[in-house]
Amino acid sequence: MRLELIKRPQQSAFFSAVSPLFALLLTLIAGVIIFTLLGKPPLAALYTYFIEPLSEVWQLHELAIKAGPLIMIAVGLSVAYRSNNWNIGAEGQFIMGGIAGSLIPILVPGFQNFMTLPLMLIFGFAGGALYGAIPALLKTRFNTNEILTSLMLVYVAQLFLDWLARGVFRDPNGNNFPGSIRFPSAARLPEIDPAQGAAHWGFVLSIVAAVIVWAMMQYSLKGFEVKLLGESPRAGRFAGFSSARMVFFAFLLSGGLAGLAGISEVSGAIGQLRENISPGYGFTAIIVAFLGRLNPIGTIAAGLVLALTYLGGEGAQMSLGISDKVARVFQGLILFFVLGCDTLIHYRIRLVFGDPAAKTAAEG
Repeated sequence: MRLELIKRPQQSAFFSAVSPLFALLLTLIAGVIIFTLLGKPPLAALYTYFIEPLSEVWQLHELAIKAGPLIMIAVGLSVAYRSNNWNIGAEGQFIMGGIAGSLIPILVPGFQNFMTLPLMLIFGFAGGALYGAIPALLKTRFNTNEILTSLMLVYVAQLFLDWLARGVFRDPNGNNFPGSIRFPSAARLPEIDPAQGAAHWGFVLSIVAAVIVWAMMQYSLKGFEVKLLGESPRAGRFAGFSSARMVFFAFLLSGGLAGLAGISEVSGAIGQLRENISPGYGFTAIIVAFLGRLNPIGTIAAGLVLALTYLGGEGAQMSLGISDKVARVFQGLILFFVLGCDTLIHYRIRLVFGDPAAKTAAEG
C-alpha cells in the first residue's frame, strides 16, 4: 500500500490565494493543542504570541528590527528557489556579510566620513555574494549537491566568526569579553525615528530590495530567464539561456542580499561584531520565502509574521515560563502547513494497494 500524488488538471485560484491564511489558521489550532498539553492557558498564550507584541509603538520598532533581515534574505532566496537552485546556506552568507562589512570600522577606525557606511554595505553584499559563489562553483564544476555544500559552509562561517570575535578582532579594552570595538556613529545605520524607537534603516533597505527584485522578476528578461530555467531547464537551453550562469546568478544574488542583511544587522541593531550575530535568521528566512509563495512582495508580509513569532516567543518565555523551542515549533508548523495546503491544492492523494512491480510483471 502506498500514497500517490496525482496532479490536478485545474487548480482553484481562490484556494491558491487563501492557502497561507489556511496555514496560519491550522497553526493557531495546533498552538492551542500544544499549549493545552503544556498546561498553559491557550488563549492567553496565543495573545502573548500574536497580539501583545503589536500593542506598543516600541514593540512595533522591535518587530521591524527582526523583520528586516528576514525579508532581505528571503527576497534573495525566493529568486534562487524559483530558478531551482537550493541555497540552504543563507545563514553563513549572512555571517560572512557581517564580517566583511565590519572590516572598515574595525581595521580602519579613523575612516569616518559620509562614505564609511555605503562602503560597509557594499563590502557586506560582496562578502555574502562571494561566500555564496562557493557552492555555485562546486555545483557547476564538480556537480556537487548545493544543498549539502551551502549548509556545511554555515558551520564554517559560524566558527570563523567565533574565532574572530574571541581572537584577532576582540576589543583590547573590552574586559576580555568577546566582540570587536563599538562602531563609531559614521559606521552605524541611523534609526528611522529615534524619538519613537530603535528601528533602523535596514528595514527600509529590505523593502526597497523586495520591490526592486519583484520588478526584475516581473518585467525584465532576467526574471523571465529565472522562471523559465526553474520550470523547464530543457526549454531554457533551447531559448539560449545558460544553466551554469543561472546557478551563479542565483547564488550571488541570494548570498549578496543575505550579506547585506548581515552588515545591516551588525551596523544597525548590534553596533559591533560579536561571536553570535544571528538567532537563525538565515534558516527562518527559508520559511519566509515559502510562506511568501516565492514572491518578493509576499516575503514582506511573511517576514513580519515570522518576526512576530520571535517577539511573541520572547514574551511567552518571560510571562508563561515556556522554552524558546516553542517559538521554533511555531515557525516549523507554519512552513509545514503552508507546504501541506499548497500540495493539496495542486495535487490529490490516491491510496494504492498492492505491489506495483508485481502488477507490472503480471501484465507483461
